[in-house]
Amino acid sequence: MRLWMLGSGSRGNAIVLDAGPTRILVDCGFGPRTLAARLRACGIPPESVCAVIVTHEHSDHVRGVAKASARWGWEMYASAGTARACRRLARARTFRAGDTVRIDRVTVQTVRIAHDAADPVALVACDEPTGIRAAIAHDLGAPTEALRRAFERVDVLVLESNHDEGMLRAGPYPPFLQARIAGCRGHLSNRAAGSLARQAAHAGLRDVVLAHLSEQNNTPRVAHGAMTTALRGTRFRGRLTPAAQDAPCGPFGPLRASARQLDLAL
Repeated sequence: MRLWMLGSGSRGNAIVLDAGPTRILVDCGFGPRTLAARLRACGIPPESVCAVIVTHEHSDHVRGVAKASARWGWEMYASAGTARACRRLARARTFRAGDTVRIDRVTVQTVRIAHDAADPVALVACDEPTGIRAAIAHDLGAPTEALRRAFERVDVLVLESNHDEGMLRAGPYPPFLQARIAGCRGHLSNRAAGSLARQAAHAGLRDVVLAHLSEQNNTPRVAHGAMTTALRGTRFRGRLTPAAQDAPCGPFGPLRASARQLDLAL
């Protein structure tokens, strides 16, 4: 199983899990035209995707889900609370946060998380034939013990690293918005993301991908530097990559022989 980031940030989020004949989208925050272009840039025909799992109902995660599902016949999956909160997901197959969902050869463990949405989840996807596991936490206010346990021994970790705390305090956002972002149901800071990644680090972790970077209160260089410091002294020897908002990057995971990585100049 390989993972592609199609774009990550406040203007849209989408990830592709490519497990041979089974291809699954995680979130769908872009319209069909943008999705199709970015999927094809990764060598993935949109019609080859079989399903999309939505982590929560905010528009940067669901903007294109209904149209893409109708156009390419994708099954939609969401937690029951997320489906109730979003009319775009009226036809979604629902699960309870904490359930494990099976889609062909991929099992997806869902984990309830803290975020200001109706029923948000993080995901741990496992390609059953190979045992490769990828963990995804897009929007997250504060990690729980259940999330820490779920993220143990994964091969790929996609983790929000939204803001630098000093940049947020000194930035243009009004105090109420700063408090929301920094709160326990808001978004992970670089420091908090580093702490969680450090706990998940092990010798078999191939990739750590930094997601949902704020365009106002963070930079790829700052996020990369903070995570590098956090992982220092651990057994992690893999690749660390800040995801981009406007272009795909990947693939991530053990099978990288044909990778078309968009390298960050640091």
